[in-house]
Amino acid sequence: MHIVNSIVAFMQEGGFFMYPILLVLALGLAISIERFLYLSSTRSSNIKTWKQMLPLIEKGKFGEAMTTAADSSAAVGKILAYGLSRLKSSRQRDAIETAMEEGLMEIVPRLEKRTHYLATFANISTLLGLLGTVTGLIEAFAAVANADPAQKAELLSASISVAMNCTAFGLGAAIPLMLIYSFLQSKTTELVDSLEMVSVKFLNMLQEQAPKDGSTA
Repeated sequence: MHIVNSIVAFMQEGGFFMYPILLVLALGLAISIERFLYLSSTRSSNIKTWKQMLPLIEKGKFGEAMTTAADSSAAVGKILAYGLSRLKSSRQRDAIETAMEEGLMEIVPRLEKRTHYLATFANISTLLGLLGTVTGLIEAFAAVANADPAQKAELLSASISVAMNCTAFGLGAAIPLMLIYSFLQSKTTELVDSLEMVSVKFLNMLQEQAPKDGSTA
């Protein structure tokens, strides 16, 4: 209970700008949770779909692989579907690779969606903290100007201490948001790299099968 009271007092002493910072932090955390769940789900579905399609591709059962890819909502399924659909008209590596790159270009924005807001929110919370502190200091100096000379030093030090709460909270919100942003960026990069790796593996398997199988089924 003492901790709750301390937090409430800290928020109240920091002034009006504490609440916009709190709102920015809440929005940032909501986006962080949503992005983490989405990226984790995408990774799991990619692994599951690739394990289903790999035996079919290795055996040259491209029709069944295409059906599996079409039925899947996984990112890797969509990218392989682009390649498999192009395979019906051309066996040239460059043509298939271009088709899969088109699929990757469609997927990547979905993986990166909203993550960049976290860096923006971190900057906003820092600036709001500074703005709140500056505003508090202006009010403090204005109040001290009309105070008794004997109390000026005490009032000024107390006012500055309260005003600094806003900067502290702004930085306290910005630091975790930046760390989460870096983590999600790294997780997104890993996903994109894994999709590119699957594309290369698929193209290499087609190239290995080419001399033995000239069909497109």
